Amino acid sequence: MSWARMLAILVKEFRQVRRDRLTFAMMVGVPIMQLVLFGFAINTDPRRLPLAVVAHGDSAFSRSFVSALQASRYFALVSQPAGEAEGNKMLDTGKVQFLLVIPPDFERKLVRGERPAMLLAADATDPSASGNALAAIAGISRQVAARELTGPLAGLALREPPFEVRVHRRYNPDGLARYNIVPGLIGVILTMTMVMMTSLAVTREYERGTMENLLATPARPLEVMIGKIVPYILIGYVQVLVILTAARLLFDVPMVGSLVLLSFVLVLFIAANLAVGFTFSTLARNQLQAMQLTFFFFLPSILLSGFMFPFRGMPGWAQAIGEMLPLTHFLRTVRGILLKGNTLADIVPELWPIGLFLLAAGGVAVYRYRETLD
Repeated sequence: MSWARMLAILVKEFRQVRRDRLTFAMMVGVPIMQLVLFGFAINTDPRRLPLAVVAHGDSAFSRSFVSALQASRYFALVSQPAGEAEGNKMLDTGKVQFLLVIPPDFERKLVRGERPAMLLAADATDPSASGNALAAIAGISRQVAARELTGPLAGLALREPPFEVRVHRRYNPDGLARYNIVPGLIGVILTMTMVMMTSLAVTREYERGTMENLLATPARPLEVMIGKIVPYILIGYVQVLVILTAARLLFDVPMVGSLVLLSFVLVLFIAANLAVGFTFSTLARNQLQAMQLTFFFFLPSILLSGFMFPFRGMPGWAQAIGEMLPLTHFLRTVRGILLKGNTLADIVPELWPIGLFLLAAGGVAVYRYRETLD
């Protein structure tokens, strides 16, 4: 045992770490990112969920009930559509989480002691997002009845309850988590594999020395990028086919929308992730750094996209970051197509951010590749 030789190796390793700045940055940056995301961005009890109210009969009791919903901090009134059809459209497209429908004769039946009912429809594609809010409905109903039914109507407040709130969990009536998770796995798996495979494939060319031969050819940067990306698009479709088959046969996930439309969205989403992987390959010097960059992109994607935790439960700054990630919009799209039967018109607001991300990532990749040619 030679302490001098061991010290020499120790000094050499420290110097190597200092020279590999990207790896050192990842070692420091990833723990900081995890602390920030898990400490500040993750919230399993979302509040201020968007609510639309269709009140056919404007009464003091209905206004009091809506005010009580907002006071609970679980609901935030964002719209008062003219009819149920408009409200259902907002629920289908994800603009609101809840739709409250109050019938025109609600207060008259309540005064008569007929125990009237109002409808509360909830977007239950993600059961964890609406579960706590729906659980609070019973307590809110009792509080409103005790406050409003006084004087000659005090006897009605003794009944349990004097009116009924019929909860309709749309798109996932049984509240099964697999209906939300399994479609989301399509986006998560594609994000991880497409970014990693592309970045490693190009970086491997540099490590093996074959990139010099590629650079010597007359192929332009865009041609090289497309040639590298297209094979992995086909691989991505194979992965999706496996997941959809398992989702249907093993987990009985409903597929009420168009699979042709889903296949069109997949091309855009896979290309966006492959462009990210190609960009990482121009930044990394070796395959280890490519893996580190992939993890640095994958971690916020899985945490801030709404896959693991309710998206509306995160603070505003975290939602702003999540809106810039293609996985966020793809999750809304794939769940909307499979569970809600959304059409192309319904998902356009989620497609253009993915396309914009593809253009930005592809532009950076082409620019960085052109720089290497110089």
